[in-house]
Amino acid sequence: MEAKTKQTAVTAAKNFIGKYFTHCEGALLAGSVVRGEATSASDLDIVIFDSRYSGSFRESFMEFGWPIEAFVHNFHTYKAFFQQDIERARPSLPRMVTEGIILKDSCSLVGSIKKEAAELLAAGPNPWTEEDLERKRYFLTDALDDFIGSTLREEDLLIANTLAQLTSEFYLRVNGQWVGASKWTVRALRQYDPAFTECFIMAFETFYRDNRKEKVIELVDRVMEPYGGRLFAGFSIGKTEKY
Repeated sequence: MEAKTKQTAVTAAKNFIGKYFTHCEGALLAGSVVRGEATSASDLDIVIFDSRYSGSFRESFMEFGWPIEAFVHNFHTYKAFFQQDIERARPSLPRMVTEGIILKDSCSLVGSIKKEAAELLAAGPNPWTEEDLERKRYFLTDALDDFIGSTLREEDLLIANTLAQLTSEFYLRVNGQWVGASKWTVRALRQYDPAFTECFIMAFETFYRDNRKEKVIELVDRVMEPYGGRLFAGFSIGKTEKY
């Protein structure tokens, strides 16, 4: 669709609700357009509360000049998603609800759900147990050893991707922070520790550009060092004894 037919984000979102979810009780516009981070490829993320549906679902549309993602919940299913996000430490739905602009709130419940989401975000994820920490150290060490030992560029590239995700997760979780995936990996890091984020980016950029691994290895070791460093010998998982 040509740019001249593209409506503003809020107008398009309201028209979308009126066309597809006229009878919903509540709706929020979230995502990059709300945060002021929209690009030419951005879509509209719309969270909808509609008690006509017995379960939650996600549906994609092209309307009013925008790609639109609708995240539909009733007033019970969103709570299960909140809980899932707490358990995985990746608060996708709570973040969307917290940042969202209210488009409709006919039952006066959306505001309270926004407050619930904001409190959840502020509380942070559940802390790792000692067992969690040991397991994460082991798998991070395993990926680092693979990276150090690999001599094939094509394997190096994929191992580096794994290392970036595991290292960012480790650093954020041991510091009581929420994690992210894809673009949210760097956003979550930068929100918590901009200085560390620059070191993180520089280390991986040096590897991808110059095929030099030293900075990545130093970074991963530095992240694990306060918690005992690399872990291999003595690690065990799933072991049980028969009495």
